[in-house]
Amino acid sequence: MATTAAVKSARSVIRKAGLFYFVWVMFSYCTGGPFGLEDMITTSGPGMTLIYLLIIPLFWSIPVSLVSAELTTAMPVEGGFYRWARAGFGDFWGFLAGWWNWCASFLLGAVYAVQFSDYLRFYAPQLTPYTHYIVSLVVIALITWINIRGIEAVGKFATALEIFILLPVFVMVVIGLAKWHHNPFSPITPPHQPVSSVFGVGLAIGLWLYSGYEQSSTVAEEVENPQRTYPLALAIVVPLSIAIYFLPTFASLAALGNWHAWHTGYFSDAAQLIGGRWLGLWMTFAAMVTNLSLLNATVLTSTRMPFAMAEDGYLPKFLTGKSRRFGTPWVGIVISAIVYGLLSLHSLPQLIAVYNWLRAATTVITVAAAWQLRRKRPDLPRSFMVPGGMLGLIGAVAAVVVMTGVALTFSDRYGARWGPWALFAGVVIYLALKPLRRRGVIAQP
Repeated sequence: MATTAAVKSARSVIRKAGLFYFVWVMFSYCTGGPFGLEDMITTSGPGMTLIYLLIIPLFWSIPVSLVSAELTTAMPVEGGFYRWARAGFGDFWGFLAGWWNWCASFLLGAVYAVQFSDYLRFYAPQLTPYTHYIVSLVVIALITWINIRGIEAVGKFATALEIFILLPVFVMVVIGLAKWHHNPFSPITPPHQPVSSVFGVGLAIGLWLYSGYEQSSTVAEEVENPQRTYPLALAIVVPLSIAIYFLPTFASLAALGNWHAWHTGYFSDAAQLIGGRWLGLWMTFAAMVTNLSLLNATVLTSTRMPFAMAEDGYLPKFLTGKSRRFGTPWVGIVISAIVYGLLSLHSLPQLIAVYNWLRAATTVITVAAAWQLRRKRPDLPRSFMVPGGMLGLIGAVAAVVVMTGVALTFSDRYGARWGPWALFAGVVIYLALKPLRRRGVIAQP
């Protein structure tokens, strides 16, 4: 009883986020800015990239968003999709959904910290590897402190960051469209490129760009009226994300036409060519801030996962430790930050390649849980449902499963080698912890 009272007391001090701030938290996690898609231009071609940016959401982010909205209105709980998967498929698959997601967040958090330091080299080319790593650690420490202060602080920080990020993007789009001299869709695909590169690699990047719309469900208990707020936030964030990816890419290609020159971080070069050095510097700084914003939202949404799993008796109970002042799971936040720091020594392509496997597997379990809960728990109150009845829901699940299969089939060599092992590690951890739960080393829920 004392433990239950303590948990309720900790929850009562949480400062909840309203729709405005929650929209920016969700957008920060799912998108942040247009940066990260530049390599699609040279691998898939300008035309195919623009088509991907418009088509992939129909078969990936929109189905996932609809499913997430339905499940959040039915079960607005801390831990979100982990607890949906557990309710639908039982302890084993629920554990895997939570564990894979937490591990994926380690990789993603390290990526954003390292990318911030990479962009800093634009201003400080003399940055040594040691200084580069120290900067990454400082960034992680700053975001950790903000997240311990709670979702309200995270939401305000995310709002300020995103407004700053979107301003130079808007300026570049306006100037780029005014200088439209080229067909942005030409060529559709690059000549002499293998099919696996044109369609597979580009699709994998596209899925990564449009992933994570179910992730914000993990903080449902920290949002005001989640049954209403979550679906509304998705309805705003999904089209906003599509616009933020498509419009600056379209405007840059229309103004410059130099699709073969694109590379990682090219939006800074494009902004400088379109508007001058001042816009290039502004865009580079916005790219750095984007990584702060993405890391900020990643820490918020992913660190509720170990708390929920520990609360349910699947991880050590000390992970349920909460800040008395802010009501946040500070233990999980600090442990995650330490792992981010350790992984910041690895290369970005390797981190992202393995992340895609963990993220895709978690998403498939999430959408499948919606179908399963429609069958098992038709009594759950759902103020929002995927349109089209059970047939519409099956279509949404099928779209996500097919897209995942295609993307992983064409995964790069490193991802294909280590991604399955990362998934299998979750099974090993589950089996290893099972006897500990029986012996009472890990407390039962």
